Amino acid sequence: MENIFGIDENILSLADRALEKCSAAFERIEKVSEYNQNKVLKAFINNRIGEQHLVGSTGYGYGDAGRDALDKTFADALGAEAALVRHNFTCGTHTLGVALFGVLRPGDTMLCVTGTPYDTIHSVIGISGEGMGSLKDFGVTYKQVDLKNTRLDYEAIEKALKNTENLKLVYLQRSRGYDSRPTLTTAEIEKVAALVHSLSDAIVFVDNCYGEFTDFKNPTEVGADLMAGSLIKNAGGGIAKTGGYIAGRKDLVELCSYRATVPGLGAEVGASLNENRSMFMGLFSAPHVTGEALKTAVFASALFELLGYEVSPASDEDRYDIIQCIKLGTGKALEAFCRGVQSGAPIDSFVVPEAWDMPGYDDKVIMAAGAFISGASIEFSADGPMREPYCVWMQGGLNFHSAKTGLLLALEQMKKAGEIDV
Repeated sequence: MENIFGIDENILSLADRALEKCSAAFERIEKVSEYNQNKVLKAFINNRIGEQHLVGSTGYGYGDAGRDALDKTFADALGAEAALVRHNFTCGTHTLGVALFGVLRPGDTMLCVTGTPYDTIHSVIGISGEGMGSLKDFGVTYKQVDLKNTRLDYEAIEKALKNTENLKLVYLQRSRGYDSRPTLTTAEIEKVAALVHSLSDAIVFVDNCYGEFTDFKNPTEVGADLMAGSLIKNAGGGIAKTGGYIAGRKDLVELCSYRATVPGLGAEVGASLNENRSMFMGLFSAPHVTGEALKTAVFASALFELLGYEVSPASDEDRYDIIQCIKLGTGKALEAFCRGVQSGAPIDSFVVPEAWDMPGYDDKVIMAAGAFISGASIEFSADGPMREPYCVWMQGGLNFHSAKTGLLLALEQMKKAGEIDV
């Protein structure tokens, strides 16, 4: 077969060895993808989705049948009582913020049990920043339980549940963010939810970004009361152009809808414009595309294991999000990796990534993301903060074959930079 990109033969040989390591993991991913694809298909059929639901509304959006049917279809697909799916949720952080402000009130306490959360949510909570209208500014108290050896500290969580006054919401971040800790498993979310509900009336809320359709069950099917995520990650299937979703208990989703618009109107207003079709198509494609992203992550893990790098998760570990962390060790290696990924992107392949002061982050961040949808993490991308140990966090891959090529081009750049010897 023709070597279209002229990739070094030694790198191609290494790729073949990596693929051999991936066979068992790929088999599990196929089973999860097929199960979730059928689940999504059943949701479309049960809600009698027709051509009329794919068109948009304008103005107030009163009686938008497509918008309302999309909410119901998402809820069924995710195993939730209700959902709020909107193109005007600008990003995952915005969606999480709407949910938190929707259910929390002055005097309430929010308890995060997965350590310090992702950087961009800090200013929403009030961990950083003053006077911007954070939860802290509105009188919501924030507390957290730190991880113990990178895992949930159940003893400390139980103690916090018993001793926290005015506890209203327990927050779990499913994915790792720019952290080395493992992604939460479905079983861990279930265990925390059961513990919370046995000791309090608090809402169990999950930041589900990067985790949709990676396992047979979603957080709302194992005890979580509410969860939220972005449509330019797994749940949008690489087709939704923007947006987010909130799903869970019907009463809580309704409260969130009042924050998304205004009290009294909630989900009844909001024109869908011409976005219904892309959001329906995105949901339908999401299980398969998520499977392709998972395969990409497994392959990357196996590839760098063979080169002796520290990776997380390992290639043979079960996965509960699409993120792969590789500890590259030097800034030079991180820059070369991102240059290679960018060079294999379908969009902006000619661009050279540079580290920059990205809003919401404490360190300069370098990012490779040649995507059809700007910033879409479900498309193959790689990024990392310019700080030791210079880890790269990669995610996505609309299809495994092109993402695989992007990874091999990353190795080529690292070899040219003198960072690997293959």
